Amino acid sequence: MKLNDPRKVLSWLQSRPSQQALREAFPEEWDVVEKELADAITRRDPASLHRLLNPPPLSQVPKATLGKQDKTRRLQLAIRQRMAALAIERYSLAVATGRSSGKVRFNLFNGLLVQRLLFRRGFERKPASLFWFRLLWPLVWQKRFLMPLAERKGIYCFYSRALIDQLQQLIGDRSCLEIAAGDGTLSRFLRERGVRITATDDYSWQDRIAFPESVVRLPAQAALRQYTPKVVLCSWPPARNPFESEVFRTPGVELYIAIVSQHKFASGNWAEYESQRHFDLEPRPDLSRLLLPPELGAEVVLFRRRALAGQAG
Repeated sequence: MKLNDPRKVLSWLQSRPSQQALREAFPEEWDVVEKELADAITRRDPASLHRLLNPPPLSQVPKATLGKQDKTRRLQLAIRQRMAALAIERYSLAVATGRSSGKVRFNLFNGLLVQRLLFRRGFERKPASLFWFRLLWPLVWQKRFLMPLAERKGIYCFYSRALIDQLQQLIGDRSCLEIAAGDGTLSRFLRERGVRITATDDYSWQDRIAFPESVVRLPAQAALRQYTPKVVLCSWPPARNPFESEVFRTPGVELYIAIVSQHKFASGNWAEYESQRHFDLEPRPDLSRLLLPPELGAEVVLFRRRALAGQAG
């Protein structure tokens, strides 16, 4: 595959090719990425890793007016970004599980406990019982296998029954929209509690997630315009994503509930969280403790719209 056919290459990248396929198609780009990754890991430099995964925009010039050299450079950065993401994912899996090759799987005992605690069947999650989780989770000695295996299916955390109850009380009878909902698990749990909620996603992760019909195929920005919700919910939004800023700009939104990582580089648009001026940011450690597993370091953050000056008092 050649860089002189950008449309073909970008279409191929959207199919999420494997690391091996990328290496074979673009060996010179892989050499560059491999060297930069090795340097960043050796120096323990997170800023270098961040630059690899989030290359700066080349130009503010509209794509239609870009020259051939700029287009080629954009393509190289997109290829390297995908290569770096896959390499880091593989490295993280090896660190988390202690295995650099072969399949990662639970043994029979650990697998049975995890399945009973967190899943209904297969990878279909259920609202977990905190009582049973706290009683039996210490018996699972292969804890480090859980999230690497779950993330392959687009699962980044697990929800307790107690958390669902608390979220139901926060939302009340207001209309609610979940954006970037993935397989719609959180919306399903809340709907079972009587919450008026619509789950939406742009389906960009079809290679990992089996989207049910209950998840409406809509990008976040379009969903916010179409449903005009009072409450917006998002669980594990991608780091530095472009769509959360639209939540804060959408009239009528009174409350935004974000479930994110305590590590700001891992999820959520923290630059937008801290720069927006219309909502008060409220960390909720009491709710965060209801997310599972505790080793994950997940956090619930609320954003409540500030009262207009004329409405105060």
